[in-house]
Amino acid sequence: MERSASINADPPRQPGSHGSCGGWRNWVGFWLLGLCNNFAYVVMLSAAHDILEKQESKNSTTSAPPELVGNVPSGNKSNSSGYDCSPVSTGAVLLADILPTLIIKLFAPFMIHVVPYGFRVLFCVAMAATSFLLVSFSSAVWMSIVGVIFASISAGLGELSFLSLSVFFDRNVLEGWGSGTGAAGVAGSLLYSGLIQAGVSPQITLLIMLVVPLVMFASYFYLLTPVPSLPQWRRSETEHPAEDSPEQERLIKESEDEERETSASGRILFPLNVAEDRSTGPLTLKEKGRVIKGLWPFVLPLGLVYFAEYFINQGLMELLFFHNFFLSHAEQYRWYQTLYQVGVLVSRSSLRCFKFRRVWIFSLLQMMNLVLLLFAVRFQFLPSAWIVFALILYEGLLGGAAYVNTFHFISKETESRYREFAMATASVGDSLGIALAGGAAFPVHDYFCSL
Repeated sequence: MERSASINADPPRQPGSHGSCGGWRNWVGFWLLGLCNNFAYVVMLSAAHDILEKQESKNSTTSAPPELVGNVPSGNKSNSSGYDCSPVSTGAVLLADILPTLIIKLFAPFMIHVVPYGFRVLFCVAMAATSFLLVSFSSAVWMSIVGVIFASISAGLGELSFLSLSVFFDRNVLEGWGSGTGAAGVAGSLLYSGLIQAGVSPQITLLIMLVVPLVMFASYFYLLTPVPSLPQWRRSETEHPAEDSPEQERLIKESEDEERETSASGRILFPLNVAEDRSTGPLTLKEKGRVIKGLWPFVLPLGLVYFAEYFINQGLMELLFFHNFFLSHAEQYRWYQTLYQVGVLVSRSSLRCFKFRRVWIFSLLQMMNLVLLLFAVRFQFLPSAWIVFALILYEGLLGGAAYVNTFHFISKETESRYREFAMATASVGDSLGIALAGGAAFPVHDYFCSL
C-alpha cells in the first residue's frame, strides 16, 4: 500500500523532481490534508452536542409528565445565576476531543517510526470515518463519546504524522498545511451550521461529511509526489549511497548550506559538534532527550497560547452575553466561534508574507487577552459585543500565528537528522495547552454560574 521512492542518506526534504507543477501539487496536497485532518475534530463538538441534546430530550420526554415537558427551559439554563449559563456536561465532549490526541502526541513519536506513512494515513481515514458513523447513529451517550474519541485519535495521529512528513518536501508545504488546518475551522463550523440551518438532520449532515476522509485518502495517495516509506531516523547509510539523482543531490546540498548558515547565526536548535549527531542509524534515547530539551523554547510558548485561547473559548466565551444587542445569546456565541476560526485561518495562511521567530510574544499577548476577558466577565465593563467580536478575532490571529511560526522555525533551525522527530514531538504543545484549559475552565465556569 505504501508508495515507493528512492531513499537518501539523511535527507532533510524530498519535494520530488517535478518542477513548479510538483511543488504546487504538494502545496495543495498538504492544504487538503490539513483541512481533512482537523475537519472531524472541529465538527465533533457541535455534532455531539446536538445529538446529546436530542438524547437528553428523549430521556426527559419518557421520564417527565407530558404537561411538564413543555415547561422545561430550552438548553437547561440555570435560573439562579446572573449569567445565562448552560450545563458543563459538554465539557466531557471537549476532553474526549483532546485527551486521546494528547496521549498520542506524548507517546507516538517514540514508536511510530516503525509504521509507514501510508498505513498511518489509512488508519486516520478509518478512524475519522468511524467517528462520523458512530456519532451519526448513536443511540446512547457513550456511543457519541466514543465517536468523538475516534475523531480525536485521527486528528492527533494525523497532525504529528503530516508535520513529520513535511520534512521530506520543500518547506513551503508548511504554509499549505497551516492554511488547510485554519480552513478546517471555518469550513467545518460553517458547513455543519449551514446544513443544520437548512433543515438537514445532524445524522444526515454527518453522513454527508464522510466524503472528507475520502479526500484525505486521495490527497495522500494520488496528489502528493512520492515520499519515502519510513521516517528518516530508521535508515542506514548502506541502503542507498549510489541512488541519489542529480536533483536530489542538489536539494541535499541546499539544505546543508542552509543548516550551516543557520548554525552560524547561533539559531540551530541542536548542536552539530557531537560525534553521535552525525551517525545515520536510529536516534538513540539520549539524542531524543536532547531534541526534546531543545524544543522547549518553542513548545512552551505554543502551549501557553493554546491554554489561553481555549480557556477563553470554553470557559469565558459563553458568559460574554450582551442583553441589549440585536443578536440572541446563541447567535452571539456562534459569531464568536466563527470570528475566532476566521482569525485562525488568516494567520495560519500568513507564513508566506509574515514570519516571526519570537513566538513567546504571542503567548504574552494571548495571556493578556485571557486576563482582560476574565475581568470583563466578572465585572461586565465592556459596553458592546462589537468589542468582544474584535478581541475574539484578534485571539484567533494570535493562535494561528503562533502555530505556523513555531513549526516553521523548528523545521528551519533543526538539523536534518532530528527534524522529523522534532516536528512530531513539538505537536504536543498545543494539545497539552488545550487539555489544561479544558480542565481549568470547569471550576471557573461553575464559579461564575453560581454567582
